[in-house]
Amino acid sequence: MNTLPFPLYRATQVRELDRIAIADMGVSGVCLMERAGSAAFHLLETKWPKANRIIVICGIGNNGGDGYVLARLAFLAGYDVTVLQLGDIKKLKGDAKIVYDAMTEVGLSVQVFAEKKLSVVDVVVDALLGTGLSREVRGEWKEVIEGINRCQCPVLSLDIPSGLHADTGNVMGAAVHAQATISFIGLKQGLFTAEGPEYCGEICFDDLKVPAEIYKQIKSHILRFDYNVLSHLLTRRSRTAHKGSFGHVLIIGGDVGMTGAVRLAAESALRVGAGKVTIATRQAHAALINMGCPEIMCHGIETPEQLEPLLESADVIAIGTGLGQAEWGQAVFDKVKCLDKPMVIDADALNLTAQSPCRFKNSIITPHPGEAARLLQTGIQEVQHDRFAAVQSLQLRFGGVCVLKGAGTLIADPKGDIGVCTVGNPGMAVGGSGDMLTGVIAGLLAQGLKNIDAARLGVCLHGQAGDKAAQQGERGMLPSDLLPWLRFYANPELIDPIEQQPHLTATRCQFSITKAH
Repeated sequence: MNTLPFPLYRATQVRELDRIAIADMGVSGVCLMERAGSAAFHLLETKWPKANRIIVICGIGNNGGDGYVLARLAFLAGYDVTVLQLGDIKKLKGDAKIVYDAMTEVGLSVQVFAEKKLSVVDVVVDALLGTGLSREVRGEWKEVIEGINRCQCPVLSLDIPSGLHADTGNVMGAAVHAQATISFIGLKQGLFTAEGPEYCGEICFDDLKVPAEIYKQIKSHILRFDYNVLSHLLTRRSRTAHKGSFGHVLIIGGDVGMTGAVRLAAESALRVGAGKVTIATRQAHAALINMGCPEIMCHGIETPEQLEPLLESADVIAIGTGLGQAEWGQAVFDKVKCLDKPMVIDADALNLTAQSPCRFKNSIITPHPGEAARLLQTGIQEVQHDRFAAVQSLQLRFGGVCVLKGAGTLIADPKGDIGVCTVGNPGMAVGGSGDMLTGVIAGLLAQGLKNIDAARLGVCLHGQAGDKAAQQGERGMLPSDLLPWLRFYANPELIDPIEQQPHLTATRCQFSITKAH
């Protein structure tokens, strides 16, 4: 059973794949356009089997050409089809002009767009703007997109929702809110992060039957990851294992008033299988933190010197959760930050790093966009404007592995590769979720996973547990609701592979997966 392809591409790379297929492999542009329109029409029939009245809204580029093909096929199949045109039809050229002529030859003509025509329709097909968009949508184009979004019927976008930037996932002034998006030849990286998951709906894919050899000529450094791909890293445990076999995690943090953060991180590390977990925190509350979870060892420390024996015995260090930025937090972080042990650095440890930047030796840093902005000495909007560039800059500046949290969490490694996690949901947007992720990654490191594997699997395991917990509702979900599911997904041998697969449809050339958010 197949899911979506794992490589993700920039728009220029997909255009190059398209060019190679046409120029080197002998597949005509019209043929690719016909296949794209046909694949989109098949998806429409499958997803909305009761639909009859279809409106296809076309621009004057190749995206509009895909729409003309879909409109012609739907019209010939007996659907009530209306084609609304935006842009001067006289400017049509090349393959788009050929398929436009083919559409008109069967008796289907275009009409000028008017929003009132969207009032009685079953499905709207968005074929306005493709992946070449590089500036904000304005004027009539923006008004049409906003009109589509006011329509109460479902929307199918071809290749990408019009107005969404294919590389960054940003909305360029306005973007179509689609219920489904079918992407062609190569998946665009912007579909899966920033605002992409909100606007794309269900993401589907069709390779248009291009020869597989073309993908060998364009290497992608962006890969989609999910739990099912990475769960093999959780290997069977030896029958003679003991607690020392699975590592000792030391979690440092929890200044006065912030004890919950270290507790959540510690429990998460235990639930994914760490052998021992110790918390180093303020003396005033150290004896209270493990109430209800006696498996956690707690030590009160007030000076960096008191931390030394704990650092020596630990295999992995996680620092920052509830650490604070006062004198105590600064002192213990200064003691830890130059160590060479595997380390997860989060929250206030990142804020302290932003004040006094340094390059870490053996680390995984896990900033959210606000922390990333402080680390890069820029604004949150700049980080979110190009999350791929931001995570790469963070990795280059601070070393190790960088996890940029958010919708479509990104993981950058020292080799220049970036992973995109496609699980997780808005129910996890609550204080404490990041602390749990810190514990999950630290717990996996303690069991011997490499930094990059622990980061990738940790993010995906955390997101998968969140998706399971969200089945009881996203609103009101607490980070601690994930704890039983962290244990569940930390034991993949117990999981029925069929039940855990998303709803999929697949042939060699066509794949579909339910949306991640």
